[in-house]
Amino acid sequence: MSDERPTVRPVNLGRLVELTHFCRNGSQSTDDVVDALDVSKRRARETILESTRISLTEKISDEETYATTTIGERFIDAIEASDWEKVSSVLKTHSPHYGEFLGLFEGSKTIEPDAALKLLQDQAEFNPYEYNATSLDVIGAWAQRLGAIQRNAFDGTFYTVEESDVPPNFPYVLLSVADSLEESAGVNLKKRYLSIPELREHTCENLNCDRTTFDDALRTLAEQNIGRIELSGAPIDTDAKDARYGLKTIKLADSDGELVTTDQSSEQVMRGVEQLGKQYYYLAVYDRDLQFNNNDN
Repeated sequence: MSDERPTVRPVNLGRLVELTHFCRNGSQSTDDVVDALDVSKRRARETILESTRISLTEKISDEETYATTTIGERFIDAIEASDWEKVSSVLKTHSPHYGEFLGLFEGSKTIEPDAALKLLQDQAEFNPYEYNATSLDVIGAWAQRLGAIQRNAFDGTFYTVEESDVPPNFPYVLLSVADSLEESAGVNLKKRYLSIPELREHTCENLNCDRTTFDDALRTLAEQNIGRIELSGAPIDTDAKDARYGLKTIKLADSDGELVTTDQSSEQVMRGVEQLGKQYYYLAVYDRDLQFNNNDN
């Protein structure tokens, strides 16, 4: 028996959505898909194969045409309702790649990329699905766009978002992250001002919270500790521009030509914290004895 297995890799989420939506209007040929998605024939075939593999579309007899399935209809209905949690649930159920990736987080909230890839490759020993760094990035992008996980923009670590608010020890965690960032700069290069984008990424990873929650908590902390900490509005420096991964989003498209837009933006990573209409990009700590009550209005 041959040890060779078919190469089965995930595809771009936006193309998968557009294909399923396009095939909802009736059976479509590969050439129809090429024109509608404005992609090469090879890309069209890859997307068609993946969509049929995960039951979003199906082949119509021997005509080499494809139509949306009942599962695909539920998938598109959820997208049109911007119900990204349901979209994620459909993919988790029907895509082995995506389901196995999300399964990694059932016993762990945070997983580094190399560890995630090793776990997936070990599991793939007993199935026909292949994983490499590229497929990990693609599946990770699905999960990020749909809100199932976040990814540290600087070190690439994947983590779940489970907290709707930061815990009372938020100042302690923030200071610990600040200490680590100062230490990484070297003994003689301690930073008076620390990059808020860097603090945001590492603190969110530590607390399993989303970025908006972090911003709200930092604003509250600054308001409650005037003189102890300071937010600075200086222009962003090169440290934050070292971010390797942009933030990935999905939303309904404004135009009639597409159902969704999928963006990757480094600008979102480098944004500061806004307060009273002004952007603050740095944090300085003068007194570590910080008060924090995030129940204040």
